[in-house]
Amino acid sequence: MNRYILRRIVQMLPVLFGITVITFTFTELAPGDAVAAMILMNPETGVGGDEGSNAEALRKKYGLDKPPPILYAQWMAGLFQGDLGVRIRSGIPVSEEISKRLPATLRLMAAAMLISIALGIPLGIFSALKQYTPPDYALTFLTFIGISIPGFFAAIGAIYLFSLKLGWLPTSGYSTIGKDFGLWGTMLDRLRYLALPATVLGLETTAGIMRYTRSSVLEVVRLDYITVARSKGLNEKVVTFRHILRNALLPVITIIGLRLPSLFGGALIIETIFNWPGMGILYLDGVKTRDYPLIMGMVLVSALTIVLSNLITDLTYGSIDPRIRYE
Repeated sequence: MNRYILRRIVQMLPVLFGITVITFTFTELAPGDAVAAMILMNPETGVGGDEGSNAEALRKKYGLDKPPPILYAQWMAGLFQGDLGVRIRSGIPVSEEISKRLPATLRLMAAAMLISIALGIPLGIFSALKQYTPPDYALTFLTFIGISIPGFFAAIGAIYLFSLKLGWLPTSGYSTIGKDFGLWGTMLDRLRYLALPATVLGLETTAGIMRYTRSSVLEVVRLDYITVARSKGLNEKVVTFRHILRNALLPVITIIGLRLPSLFGGALIIETIFNWPGMGILYLDGVKTRDYPLIMGMVLVSALTIVLSNLITDLTYGSIDPRIRYE
């Protein structure tokens, strides 16, 4: 097991390196730079009254006058020392900015995934066991809707219905500002703010998990050992959860692992719509200001999060199916 994990980590390194190269290359190929973005936002004075309103002077001040390969080499040299660089405009370390925002994004992703698993797997099992019945047709119809609706459209519709019309949940934000609810009250308050964006983010994933669970259960339920288990007089719940579900979970786990990148990308959009203080708003700010250290650091952390989650998905196989061994 340890050798397998070590081998997978070594395999991640070229992937992460390639991601940094591609990200930096496309950032450099895009028109303009951080200085151009500064002047565009404040054309009269450049950077808030700074004397270096001239573009070339500003590039020299922020070290952007060097060739792109040199800039990339400097960033990589800092990375090997655990330094992701500093934001060009503010001078705040990128690692500090990300450490403030990443927990909120991971919390949103985790809540969305928990909702997807809690709804998708039971509904998929129910739909498979009720194949070709009205409940199955209804769930299939809802699944197609969940897969087809874009996340941003679902977010706007959810805000309109549950926040503006019904008034059940807040429209945006992370928590109620300026009020002390105590420990449990604060947790409940944050759950209220988390419920709507997490549900919207997990909508497509829920639909996908449900469809794959249904398909996988239908394959397993027709196998001989399920017939034998039922012929022994085992309780239907025991047959379903001990024999059918456990053997049907491997494809579902694969789908969950494959959904994580899209879940992360969707989180950036949902965070912007719901004003959730995660990586999404920070990433948009980095793109608008063409702040390449911030963009590079965020893409690297995002990629690292995804490849590690894929590793965890692979390791989960062994706990579900004892026949799988890692060497």
